[in-house]
Amino acid sequence: MSQVPHYVLNDGLKIPQVGLGTYKLLGDDGFSSIVSGIQSGYRLIDSAHRYDNEEEVGRAVRECGVPREDLLITTKLAGDAHGFDETMMAFDTSARLLGLDVVDLYLIHWPNPSVNRFVDAWQAMIELRDEGRIRSIGVCNFTPEFLYRLRDETSVVPSINQVELHPYFAQAELRAVHAELGIRTQSWSPIGRAGELLSEAPIVAAAEAHGVTSSQVILRWHIQLGSIPLPKSGDVGRQRENFDVFGFELSESEMTAIGSLERGRLRAEFDPNTHEEY
Repeated sequence: MSQVPHYVLNDGLKIPQVGLGTYKLLGDDGFSSIVSGIQSGYRLIDSAHRYDNEEEVGRAVRECGVPREDLLITTKLAGDAHGFDETMMAFDTSARLLGLDVVDLYLIHWPNPSVNRFVDAWQAMIELRDEGRIRSIGVCNFTPEFLYRLRDETSVVPSINQVELHPYFAQAELRAVHAELGIRTQSWSPIGRAGELLSEAPIVAAAEAHGVTSSQVILRWHIQLGSIPLPKSGDVGRQRENFDVFGFELSESEMTAIGSLERGRLRAEFDPNTHEEY
């Protein structure tokens, strides 16, 4: 199986250009799906404490047959653990559930602005990184305002900002800030929860032109934007399909046509300026 191309993050960590999302992959079935994803070629595995599957991910890492050093495991700080001491304890819990001495990528899941303790959490994550317990630290769902606060108050810029991103919500302004600050974009819900997006005319036309599926076109669109998509599927065939996106390239006109589908967030309540995770 060919190796997935990598990016190098602002702290030197190499990260694959596509990853496996694990939301709702739970229990023995979830474990089996994560193993099948790894065996299909995924080396970036994205979890979170709120997904309640860190144990399944850790078991998959141990039993998948792929060396630990070839895998990059992500988990996330839950919203009820913001604060310095709280973050330290939450990380210990996640590391124990994963069964890992070192977590490759640790992210703040949501900024929770009304609580206003994400900078304290970030300070704890910096310390954990400096102690060698985390290889790279980043965030999810942070707006430019919150990203600049982290930089200005700690002098440490996140390596990753994982955000909602798909052809209906391309996040052009935020991606420009990422480029300015040297932050790599990751995409959650990269296929927009599928549905009507798969049948949009520019996507169907590109799929027919390249002999691929609509999902593959969308994931390729992410890659050509420079974002890391994290498609989630427990189906082996779909996992392999979503991984097989490096054998074709969309034209500039196809990229533009797909980008013209902009309409906004899937759900207004997921605005990071107001959404709170507890």
